[in-house]
Amino acid sequence: MPGLDLTTIIANVPALLIGFAFHEYAHAYVADRLGDPTPRSQGRLTMNPFAHLDLFGTLMAVFFQFGWAKPVQTHPQYYKGNPTRGNMLVAIAGPFMNLCIAFIGMVVWVILLHSFGNSSWMMILSKIMMALVLMNLGLGVFNLLPIPPLDGFSILGWILPDRFSNFLHILEQYGMVILMLVLFTNILGSVLFPLVGALYSLYQKGAIALLSPILGF
Repeated sequence: MPGLDLTTIIANVPALLIGFAFHEYAHAYVADRLGDPTPRSQGRLTMNPFAHLDLFGTLMAVFFQFGWAKPVQTHPQYYKGNPTRGNMLVAIAGPFMNLCIAFIGMVVWVILLHSFGNSSWMMILSKIMMALVLMNLGLGVFNLLPIPPLDGFSILGWILPDRFSNFLHILEQYGMVILMLVLFTNILGSVLFPLVGALYSLYQKGAIALLSPILGF
């Protein structure tokens, strides 16, 4: 993970805006496609990142590469088909989008490095591209944690049998307390950072393997 020097923090800002915009737009788009008019009526069906920012979640993301945006409000009673399944689809759309953006960013970064080498301006651009990849990996992995109010909790609700619904409801009431405990314990350093690092290496190898036949390296 990059150090928290000033240039890294500056590079995190555009990466953060892109990551949050795509993440929340994915939630809103899937909910809208399922028949829920709420995201569109509240102006959340947009790629404008400033429509989605949450102050504390934004600061966490800038400084720690793990954070969240303002949740997209949805009303599952509007969903076509099973509302629980709809919740799962809406929830998984955000992290999935971040993981896709991270891979696209890695591919673009490899192309730029191959095309322009180690020029001075490329070193600056590499800082930004690294932030884009790491930020989106961080957002994707962090939001898949199965605790409320993160997306992974809705996915967990779809996976677990109905007999666990009361237990999940109790957890949901204490979601922010649990989230704060997670944020201020070593789980980020011991679990999430190594996982993001492993995905980063996998993405790098995948991008090189994808581009090698085209770029000839």
